[in-house]
Amino acid sequence: MKRLYIAGAVALALTTASPAAAQDAPFGTEADAEYAALLWQVMTENKLVGEGAIQSFPYEGVEPHGMMLETFYSSATVDGHTGTLIVKRNYGPEGVSIDEVLADPATHLGALTVMFQREEGFDADNQDWFWVKYLPDGTLDKNPAGMQLAGRVAKGADAGCIACHSGAGGEDYIFTTDGIGMAMME
Repeated sequence: MKRLYIAGAVALALTTASPAAAQDAPFGTEADAEYAALLWQVMTENKLVGEGAIQSFPYEGVEPHGMMLETFYSSATVDGHTGTLIVKRNYGPEGVSIDEVLADPATHLGALTVMFQREEGFDADNQDWFWVKYLPDGTLDKNPAGMQLAGRVAKGADAGCIACHSGAGGEDYIFTTDGIGMAMME
């Protein structure tokens, strides 16, 4: 039986790499995009994204995610590897209410930010997390430099997914699990 956990906010910043840095960035590659497509398919099959997705009670969010959020904790198997999966639905615009999101989530959904813990060795420096930001239709969002936001997003940067999440307590890169522990997601 698959367990699903819904919890509080996670701050997941996005990088704004310069075009020169974009050429050498450790994310946004075709391999990252292909893996993100596999992940989207698994999330769709598990009703975490797309039409008919599981809904929960949204809560107030913070930038860079959205003014109203839903967060789902689960596990998933992608390309033969099972890992922890965190899906955050980012709703807006600023001032949107819980009632408005509950009444018409599709209208207010701006993006989905996802963390998936890949196989050991994917990114040992950062707990092997694969980071991705999707638009509501499942396509990959891009940063201002035109880089696809999938893979080791903002690795080595002063801001962005990894820089922000490396500050989470418990050394798991997850802000919301410090009190409940990773054992709940296994």
